[in-house]
Amino acid sequence: MAGVSEMEELPVPQNIKISNITCDSFKICWDMEPRNKERITHYFIDLNKKENKNSNKFKHKDVPTKLVAKAVPLPMTVRGHWFLSPRTEYTVAVQTASKQADGDYAISEWSEIIEFCTADYSMVHLNQLLEKAEVIAGRMLPFSVFYRNQNKEYFDHVGEVQQNQMLPSVKDNSGSHGSPISGKLEGIFFSCNTEFNTGKPAQDSPYGRYRYEVGANVLFNPNTNLYFGDFYCMYTAYHYVILVLAPKGSRGDDFCKQRLPALDLSNNRFLTCKQDEEGDGSLVFHHAQDVILEVIYTDPVDLALGTVAEISGHQLMSLSTVNAKKDPSCKICNISVGR
Repeated sequence: MAGVSEMEELPVPQNIKISNITCDSFKICWDMEPRNKERITHYFIDLNKKENKNSNKFKHKDVPTKLVAKAVPLPMTVRGHWFLSPRTEYTVAVQTASKQADGDYAISEWSEIIEFCTADYSMVHLNQLLEKAEVIAGRMLPFSVFYRNQNKEYFDHVGEVQQNQMLPSVKDNSGSHGSPISGKLEGIFFSCNTEFNTGKPAQDSPYGRYRYEVGANVLFNPNTNLYFGDFYCMYTAYHYVILVLAPKGSRGDDFCKQRLPALDLSNNRFLTCKQDEEGDGSLVFHHAQDVILEVIYTDPVDLALGTVAEISGHQLMSLSTVNAKKDPSCKICNISVGR
């Protein structure tokens, strides 16, 4: 480009190291030979998503770089210069540059190309999502059962091969791209939403014509911890909130404690379990009306604890959230970082 020239060679960055990686920032440092080091006034940093990993091979000294940064002491924090997405692989390469009196730059050769991957959402980001979800959760409605729809073959397999135990499986990649539970947390998906007019689960489901129902108190009680997992939509008007129910001290509980905001069982905007103070002291349960709750239970569940029956409604495949991609443009359920 105009404004770039070659003078005495500037040191090429060596041994690039990336550290302190978050979902939207990282620190970068490198070694440099001492020669002409004092002439360095700027760093040119080129960042690409890994799909474009060949782009650096075609860079020439007359091609503008993505970021011109003043030469600050290393390591240098890169934050806000790009709209970094969480859980995404990037490549980075660096040049050193010396700004001349006439505004031109003398530059070094490109460094080697380094690859790294940004992190999941942190607790800070998840709390931002949680606050957004609370705004639209709506009033609380009573419910009494958790339910899980599947095809008949699934339940036959559970009975014949798995000793009647529904077993946790790894959560798919539906929801926010930065979610720390996608592809990592093991659990069993349940629903609990009820129809406003009947107070009972809907008779339609995208997941199969057979439904397992279990009393809410079996999965949700004072021996359970409750966590907020995600908030998303799929280019639709309605929104989903993922919650995690983990028996205290279980492996799932340990996983969530480090990564997800914990919710008060008796006082939150999504799913509550309280003692009935007016009646016999038994537990009463409520769910948010205006979001669709996807509840992940992190331990195996014995079919004998509930019942399996065929639903009378339809299997609405279009409502499935399996590997569903979150709408990145929705103002209601996106936070300012990542996608």
